[in-house]
Amino acid sequence: MKENTDKKEKEEKKVCEMTFEESLKALEELVDMLENGNLDLDKSLEIYEKAVEIRDRCRAILEKSERRVRKIMETSEGIRKEDIVKE
Repeated sequence: MKENTDKKEKEEKKVCEMTFEESLKALEELVDMLENGNLDLDKSLEIYEKAVEIRDRCRAILEKSERRVRKIMETSEGIRKEDIVKE
């Protein structure tokens, strides 16, 4: 049981470290696997759960990017260093 927990923690860490492009590619691969329909129910649910996790990662990256763009656009003095520093 501990092995499953450790494995899940490593996978979650990996998703959290993915770039937007990596996340999107992984999500597309998971969707293709689900659409193929050659999986049993348990595997389908496992893949779906992972896809939701990656979708949430993509959403978070996009929201963060949108906030950065808004911050830059709202700056009346032009772009300042603190506007583009990674959080």
